[in-house]
Amino acid sequence: MTDLEMNWVLSTPALLGVAAGAIALLLVLIMKFKVHAFLSLIIVSLLTAVATGIPTDSVIPTLLAGFGGTLASVALLVGLGAMLGRMLETSGGATVLTDALISRFGEKRAPLALAVASLMLGFPIFFDAGLVVMLPIIFAVARRLGGSFLGYAFPSAVAFSVMHIFVPPHPGPVAATGLLGADVGLVLIFGLIVALPTWYFVGHLFGRYVGRKYDIPVPSILSGSTGNFAEFESTPRVGTVLTLLLLPIGLIFLNTGLNMAASAGLVSLDDSGVQILRTLGETPVALLITVLLGMILLGWKKRKSANLVEAVVDSALGPVSSVILITGAGGMFGGVLRASGIGNAIAESLDAVGLPVIVAGFVIAAVVRIAQGSATVALTTSAALLQPVVMSNTTFNPVELAAIVLALAAGSVFAGHVNDSGFWLVSRFFGMDTKTTLKTWTVGQALVGVIGFAIALAIYIVAGLF
Repeated sequence: MTDLEMNWVLSTPALLGVAAGAIALLLVLIMKFKVHAFLSLIIVSLLTAVATGIPTDSVIPTLLAGFGGTLASVALLVGLGAMLGRMLETSGGATVLTDALISRFGEKRAPLALAVASLMLGFPIFFDAGLVVMLPIIFAVARRLGGSFLGYAFPSAVAFSVMHIFVPPHPGPVAATGLLGADVGLVLIFGLIVALPTWYFVGHLFGRYVGRKYDIPVPSILSGSTGNFAEFESTPRVGTVLTLLLLPIGLIFLNTGLNMAASAGLVSLDDSGVQILRTLGETPVALLITVLLGMILLGWKKRKSANLVEAVVDSALGPVSSVILITGAGGMFGGVLRASGIGNAIAESLDAVGLPVIVAGFVIAAVVRIAQGSATVALTTSAALLQPVVMSNTTFNPVELAAIVLALAAGSVFAGHVNDSGFWLVSRFFGMDTKTTLKTWTVGQALVGVIGFAIALAIYIVAGLF
């Protein structure tokens, strides 16, 4: 237990009651009284910290730790991604790629083309980084073809989500695989078997439903409103745009590949060359390199003035500042709930119920996810609790172990809502209010959890027959 965590003084039911009350208060402030989400999250985080008994001298450090920890991973990605998106948007690069996509796949299959691209990009790249990179293309396609923005964006967002939660080398399934002694290769294979049908039902079918039901206009968050940058337009070639989109993916995949090669004993992480290549593949570094290359290919090489290039890049930061701050505040709220001990208290109580291992793992991960927001915490908590049971049972075969890992992963993504920073990222980038985000994204994430668990359970049952 860290110095920011309390020694529990409340029972599990009391902690659960405080969490439920905090979430209800947050929704009332935002939806009924129209208090800005950033302010509402800070107010509720502070009140929750006090109500759960966090020591007075630890309240502010706990708030700042949750806020700063989230910003550390989100701010650089969103800021750099917005700069890249702004250059692609202003130069005409997004339009060029949109024309190529529509020419190749047709207007009716454009959302499917975007989603398939997102599934492929989602293999090496994290959810938030991948979504930020794809957004300018999604915006351009939606503007060109018309209709609700959700019909284009939702399938792509779900594609990144299912790849992130079910498929190694993403950190959640890798951590659970290690804790439960599963084979990472089998988790990868069966992770794809779980992820792809889950995407079809939620991203494609449910995505078409929400696209028809909710008429969301295309957000202008990456278009900016500062200055006139018509002089920046240069209509770059499709190859240039693809280079800027695929470069960060390639660099990140390089990092991932080296880590996997090191685990297999093929390379050494102590080698200086390997360390340099891994650093280049870290997501913020990969995006930074891509932004600099974008400034060269879309700006300076096209004989644009340095002042114009700087102004275009700078104009990207204003619109996304609200996204960054609200996402950070969402992380603050989740951080307070984690520091209160509610996740561990609920998990240990459920662990004593005596359900079958795979069912217990899903339920524990889902409840911890709903209670405190972080999918990674929910997955690692449930895996750690099941570890003694799983490791002591020698009757589990390798496929059953992989299925248990995927069941935990399904629970950890279940019903992300207002205490999850990713909820606010989607809400603000998609231009949706809190109520609409709950009806679309939260329901979609619940469906991902349920369908993913059903497929994992089927794999587990079939594997047990052999």
